[in-house]
Amino acid sequence: MQLSFLEPLFNRPGPWATVYFDPAQNDESGPKRRELSVREVCRTLEEEGADAATTQAVRDALMNVSPAEDPAGRVIFAVGGEVVLSHRLSRPPQGQIACWAPLPRLTPLLELSGQDPVCLVAYIDRTGADFELRGAAGRQDAGQVEGRQWPVHRTTTADWSERHFQLKVENTWEHNAGEIAEALSSAYEESGADLVVLVGDPRARPAVHERLSEAVRHVTVQTEHGGRAEGSSSAVLEEAIEQARRQYARRRVEEALDRFRAGRVGTDRPTDAVEGVPALAEAAREHRIDTLLIRPDGADLARETWVGGEPDQVAARRGEARTLGQADPVPVRADDALLRAAAVTAADVLIVPPSDEDDAEDLPAGGLGALLRWTYEPTAV
Repeated sequence: MQLSFLEPLFNRPGPWATVYFDPAQNDESGPKRRELSVREVCRTLEEEGADAATTQAVRDALMNVSPAEDPAGRVIFAVGGEVVLSHRLSRPPQGQIACWAPLPRLTPLLELSGQDPVCLVAYIDRTGADFELRGAAGRQDAGQVEGRQWPVHRTTTADWSERHFQLKVENTWEHNAGEIAEALSSAYEESGADLVVLVGDPRARPAVHERLSEAVRHVTVQTEHGGRAEGSSSAVLEEAIEQARRQYARRRVEEALDRFRAGRVGTDRPTDAVEGVPALAEAAREHRIDTLLIRPDGADLARETWVGGEPDQVAARRGEARTLGQADPVPVRADDALLRAAAVTAADVLIVPPSDEDDAEDLPAGGLGALLRWTYEPTAV
């Protein structure tokens, strides 16, 4: 998961109010329950030291959260009397989360938004294609391409002139498949999508797939359900697209863990994987984190870590922070500090699901680990 959408949270000093809010069910007593929930959230913020202006901004924002528009709820980040970011959740929180802290509380957002890969869906026929982008924010149009419109239909006669016409039809199909593949590749690069799903005509779809570059083809899947024509959408198509997104997210985690197991510290060779707060803090300071791995049930997530005003000013101990030039470091949760550092250096973040006790040792120690942008020689002890 890329965290670029969180950028507004990292260019302003805290403390921050963070609230994960699940609106009450949309029934007759819903508004009253929501009002009581909002009141309880604001009371918690006040008890933790939040200023009146920020608490009021949070109250106003939460009163506008409705089950109809946000059935799974929202997360609110506020500072200095202003709501800086409000983000829709994919799954409701197990309970209300409200806190007042030096940094925004981010790990629950990753859990409640899922890995949510961005998917570029191409609805294809023999004359062109429509592109649609799907992600955590819903759906949005991503453009279209139209190829040659004639001739596109073959005849059934064996007459020589008709066979010649059929050859022209075949050439039109091939030409259009090339144009669609080129436009799809451009849309994929411009949109920042994680994967591509091809939907539509059973002949045009594989023809487009064959003409995609190897890099795009590697993240592309096809489904036989649905098509480009209006009204061709179905529940089966929707499930096929969601299944492709789930499989992509699962495969990414598995590949990252395989690489982590192969490269973790513990050998006498250069490593490209680290675990534990001290090693991760060092990697964050040096902008070496390529992918941050977080297991939400890990004990190290809440470990006290020290930060300065800049995202890369991270240290495992207060004395170390001062040695590094941070005159007035503040204590924060380790996961919040590392997520801030990862976000501003364009690192990826993956949530590692809890696993069976038998293979828990293979996961990052304490729940925090990272794949690095370059290797380094382990320090001799």
